[in-house]
Amino acid sequence: MSGRPVVLVADDDPDILDLVALRLERAGYDVVRARDGQGAVDRAFERAPDLALIDVSMPKLDGYEVTERLRANDATRRTPIILLTARAQDTDVARGIEAGADDYVTKPFSMEELRTRVQAALGR
Repeated sequence: MSGRPVVLVADDDPDILDLVALRLERAGYDVVRARDGQGAVDRAFERAPDLALIDVSMPKLDGYEVTERLRANDATRRTPIILLTARAQDTDVARGIEAGADDYVTKPFSMEELRTRVQAALGR
């Protein structure tokens, strides 16, 4: 254990997954990666991350389902969750918040904005 905050990053797009993970690692976070929704749930239950960045559109379980499962588990119930997605309609944002997400970032996104939101969520 490094004492650094652990961030779960789940996205089925390998380019986005790598970009976000590498930038967060450079910013001083330990990153756990998942390429689908079930993997995200499994990693979260194994590691109990300090924060989860979850894509909405993923195979096996979508980001809303992942969020609901993390909220239903005692170990991850209070983990801040930021949904990261191309779905930008008001109904999509509302569904994410209803599922238990703390924040909602739409693609394309600025890495600086994402890093700031991660810091803010971890500071709560």
